[in-house]
Amino acid sequence: MKILVLMGGDSPERDVSLVSGKAIIEGLKKSGHQVLALDTADSWKALPVNQKSLIQEIGTQPPDVKELSRIDTARALRSFDAKDLKDVEVIFIALHGGKGEDGTIQAVLDLTGKSYTGSGVLASALAMNKHMSKKIFQNEGILTPGWAFWNLHNKNRGQELATAAEEIGYPLVVKPNNQGSTVGVSVIEKPNQLGEAVKIAEEFSSQIILEEFIPGREITVAILDNKPLPVVEIVPEHGIYDYECKYTTGKSKYICPAELTPQQTKNVQQAGLKAFQALGCEGYARVDFRMNPDGKFYCLEVNTLPGMTEHSLVPKAAQTAGISFSLLVDRIVQLALKRGKQS
Repeated sequence: MKILVLMGGDSPERDVSLVSGKAIIEGLKKSGHQVLALDTADSWKALPVNQKSLIQEIGTQPPDVKELSRIDTARALRSFDAKDLKDVEVIFIALHGGKGEDGTIQAVLDLTGKSYTGSGVLASALAMNKHMSKKIFQNEGILTPGWAFWNLHNKNRGQELATAAEEIGYPLVVKPNNQGSTVGVSVIEKPNQLGEAVKIAEEFSSQIILEEFIPGREITVAILDNKPLPVVEIVPEHGIYDYECKYTTGKSKYICPAELTPQQTKNVQQAGLKAFQALGCEGYARVDFRMNPDGKFYCLEVNTLPGMTEHSLVPKAAQTAGISFSLLVDRIVQLALKRGKQS
């Protein structure tokens, strides 16, 4: 089968996407597929895979925002040639964050009529918007940390932000409303840290979330074809599972299956599947939780295009379930074909 892998892009998760794309390409080739690669920030012209052109590793920090702003995605879109898709049967989206994960690319691909991996436009947009997804979780009875949403264009934001933070209580989490990979996220313990945390978050978005910090354990549930995979626990080197801990070898410990009671495992898997379905997700995704000392699971977010690097959680969960990486990416492709036929 001829498959086009979309990767790179202009989001702060660009480096992660390139490494995910490289792994996906290798997995698809191992499964016998013909693979083309396309960096959506470079040129919308599909090219045969050249491993030398792909990034080899992820840095300890996301790419500089100023450097990313120089990427001309509009130019790349203008260079798109529909003839490149003529014989492509499935488009595998290996983009993370930004236009690759918020429904934008999905909308463009819907116009082509080609099957693509992961969720559709609406589910992608909802999942990327933390405020909207948390409102849906709340409405569906899925436990999620308390939060306040803020548009930084509002006047008199300083005092109102401080008031909202006091109502949530310290410690709290400050994060951009629409980023992944813990980009722009801070955990603060005192009011005098709020200003700097907001400044960091607003580098990546004009909308931010102030969120209740849930002490306890970092838990994640991967969903594949509407079925939860084995639960993973992440034990980061330092308190928060940040960008460095996610993508630096040895900075985090992964336990799969997580050391939970059978009932706890069932509870978090059911909550993960419920969150996945509540947003209308399809194919595969990863649902992140915090488990407090009382054993309650708080849903943080759903990642509709989770990382597929050697450190990534979905491949780890799949491996525990007896699904090799090449089989995993092939299943994701088959799910995309199935959805394409149904639509």
